[in-house]
Amino acid sequence: MALPHIFEASWPDPTKLGVDSKSAAILLNEARETFAGHLGVRSDEISFLGEPNLGFHLALNGLLAPSLRMVYSNIDRMEIFAIAQSHPNLKLATSASGEIDFKECANSDVVSLQLCNRETGIIQVGRPENCAELFVDATASGTRIGLPENWSAALWDSTSWAGPSGLGILAISKKAKWKNPLPHLDGRVNPGPTSLPLIVASALAIDSWVADEKNLAAKITAINTEIRTYITTKIPDSDLAPGGADHLLSASFLYINAEQLVTILADKGFAVDSGSACSAANMEPSHVLAALGTLTQGNIRLTIHHGTTFEEVKAFLEVLEQTVSELRA
Repeated sequence: MALPHIFEASWPDPTKLGVDSKSAAILLNEARETFAGHLGVRSDEISFLGEPNLGFHLALNGLLAPSLRMVYSNIDRMEIFAIAQSHPNLKLATSASGEIDFKECANSDVVSLQLCNRETGIIQVGRPENCAELFVDATASGTRIGLPENWSAALWDSTSWAGPSGLGILAISKKAKWKNPLPHLDGRVNPGPTSLPLIVASALAIDSWVADEKNLAAKITAINTEIRTYITTKIPDSDLAPGGADHLLSASFLYINAEQLVTILADKGFAVDSGSACSAANMEPSHVLAALGTLTQGNIRLTIHHGTTFEEVKAFLEVLEQTVSELRA
């Protein structure tokens, strides 16, 4: 809602001279301070990215060196898997509940730690203590979970606090031994400009989200419990992935085609995601669900937003039960 007004004030390049550019620079600095306060980092450690997933490459390849091994888990994002292929690496297995044991980490390792799994909501409680550098994937956790003290680089996605898409926030600790993996002639982390209107809009969104979270966290928890209870008791041959974060939930249904289920639910007014091979580019089941030993068939992923109501959830669950029954028939 604020974007049209933000565009009017933040169109100039904040790096140029002139009154308008100086005003834009003030907006950028205020936004940077807002993010720093909510994310627990220094404002001069923050860089903005127009492509959030670029942050995985910048952070990890900037921390890795030929003598260092990359350590990650089998429920990390595919972007992490892709980076690991270019380096000596160790893939850690998770328990059935999604817990990772970091005892195999060495002082010469660069470890990737996912605070919250975006498919299931699993929160990683364990922390790697013995490592050279620690990259933190906070793209699904947002402001809900603070950074470990020994973090070296961290990445957030604006959408995790209901901000605009197309904006990543990358923080590189001043203590980290990080070297820019991109060709560069100066000290900038990101070689190109990022949309100032999106940055300012996201700063407004994170302020609003944090304020709402204080009042609505209990409601989100209750909705998560209601969904889990309903699916467990009302829909046979269903499987709920281990949870953790209340705003994310993953459910799978035997004898159901996920793409078909997602399409029908969308036609009935309910937008859900899926981790069961809904992409034509990758016809494999969700590697996260497979690693957890959870049913990969007929999977849907739910995100519970602050504005979600109990009435909407009740209507959704009734439609879900009916649709699963019809598809199986």
